[in-house]
Amino acid sequence: MVSRFLSVLFILTHLIPLGRPCTADGVFLPPGAPPTLPPPKSTHDWSPYRNDIEFATAEFTFKQRHMSNAAADTLFDLMAALLAKHDDNPPFADHKDLHKVIDATQLGDVPWQGFSVKYSGERPENVPSWMDDEYDVWYRDPRMMAHNILANPTYKKEIDYTPFREYDAADDTRRWKDFMSGDWAWQQADEISKDPNTHGSTFVPIILGSDKTTVSVGTGNNEYYPLYASIGNVHNNVRRAHRDALVIIGFLAIPKTNRKDAKEDIFRNFRRQLFHRSLSTILSSLKPGMTEYEVLRCGDGHFRRVIYGLGPYIADYEEQLVLSCSVKNWCPKCLALRLDLDGGGIYRSREHTDLMISELPADTLWFEYGVNSHVTPFTNDFPRADIHQLLSFDLLHQLIKGAFKDHLVDWVVKYLRITHGTKRGDEIMADIDRRIAAVASFPGLRRFHEGRDFRQWTGNDSKALMKVFIPAIEGHVPQDMVRAFRALLEFCFLVRRNIITEDTMNQIQDALTRFHHYRQIFETSGTVPHFSLPRQHSMTHYVDMIRLFAAPNGLCSSITESKHIKAVKDPWRWSSKNNALGQMLLCNQRLDKLAASRVDFATRGMLNGSV
Repeated sequence: MVSRFLSVLFILTHLIPLGRPCTADGVFLPPGAPPTLPPPKSTHDWSPYRNDIEFATAEFTFKQRHMSNAAADTLFDLMAALLAKHDDNPPFADHKDLHKVIDATQLGDVPWQGFSVKYSGERPENVPSWMDDEYDVWYRDPRMMAHNILANPTYKKEIDYTPFREYDAADDTRRWKDFMSGDWAWQQADEISKDPNTHGSTFVPIILGSDKTTVSVGTGNNEYYPLYASIGNVHNNVRRAHRDALVIIGFLAIPKTNRKDAKEDIFRNFRRQLFHRSLSTILSSLKPGMTEYEVLRCGDGHFRRVIYGLGPYIADYEEQLVLSCSVKNWCPKCLALRLDLDGGGIYRSREHTDLMISELPADTLWFEYGVNSHVTPFTNDFPRADIHQLLSFDLLHQLIKGAFKDHLVDWVVKYLRITHGTKRGDEIMADIDRRIAAVASFPGLRRFHEGRDFRQWTGNDSKALMKVFIPAIEGHVPQDMVRAFRALLEFCFLVRRNIITEDTMNQIQDALTRFHHYRQIFETSGTVPHFSLPRQHSMTHYVDMIRLFAAPNGLCSSITESKHIKAVKDPWRWSSKNNALGQMLLCNQRLDKLAASRVDFATRGMLNGSV
């Protein structure tokens, strides 16, 4: 093992040297050797644009304002009329000329591909229409997307090329921050290092995330199923900050049928298997690079040998059930009994699940172990991949929207109505809303002018309510309910920290213990019958998962949900709404090319003092 001091921190790196710079042919360089720089490009080369004005105009019209084709044509016509008297031309003749130039950009060019899937199983006498339908899946090569992220020079000081463990030099206590400081990356390095040919390579974990999103309720409830990818090497703050370290790599199919057929097991299993086969196909280009290294140029200018691996998957509980082939109301990570989740159980694993499937009948697996044996997880097609372990924590849906908003806040309403009757209970809730609305203006606090009773809750709404809800309910509910809220909020705020220490871990466990103790008041008061709730149960896994994946805020579904706006909702809004998906794919591709051009021009110092 190699260690070094950094300020007051003690960094421990892996026994086998990893992330070593090399030549383009894969020959390792001696320590301290400078990178092999690419051929220099002129600081006057704005290709495919003619000059800075043309690039700035493209960014402004397509990315910043995203003008309609008609509006862009009008703008260019006005510019042409103004410049004609100077015998000059506008940057673009019309919107077609603009799109043609953007499309000519080679940087960031990862084209969309597609394939179709159709049901091929047994057919009943009366064949439902969904069995004859074809389901289109669109995707971009995740390997090339990983190349682009690794090569981005803006990340060169915010990326880790090797797993490490970080300690406080004062007392040797460990701390977890960015993904590569967790034990999972270290364990993967142990596995990869068993092959001497991989020694010195950079391990690149592919982080995935998917979640259906609705773009318009008013025009037919249009749904899309985006798939996102990132790499675990970039620091958590980069992944969270909309800096193109999380990219859209696919649009999955959403099979639909009538209400009757939708309840049939054969349709549900087809829908799940379509999901897994689609993921397996999309990610197939990564598979050769999971056992044999390839050489890539990284953002710091050095070439490195790279080995890929499937990393954590960001998903809410419903998506986790599909991913892990688990049954509803069971935990997808452990074998705790469905009606006694907090009674504990050993962790699920790929090997154990495969063994059970080979030995037990399907009904036993379903009802006694929560396993859907009719579907095979996509991770079974890849080395070193266990879907049960790879399911990440989800601060947004498990804690903020789940345990806090959907559970405790709603339970308070239910408790007040049970204890005081509906009329008096609603009067007390009205007083709680008045207290919330009366919160004084203060930095970091949000004003709820109508209290907490609004139709559409967002994650930000729930986070803001967390800060003011305890004083609002004080005096209206038993003290143990207030203490339950306090323990839950302590847990939430602790796990949302950017840096988690061993002392923080002890505080997290203590807050969880107190929460479990004080929440009993909701059961003894008749508010809820039990606490066997998957989202609350997930809290018991947080300490172990922090040790594996480091700080949870780098793997939260709020990251993918915020990406919906840029990658799905805005492109849909800018489309003609007729066969919108094709337009959305092209829009994303052009936005990526503009972003790549900006990085290239900025790296060469060409944007300093430009328009």
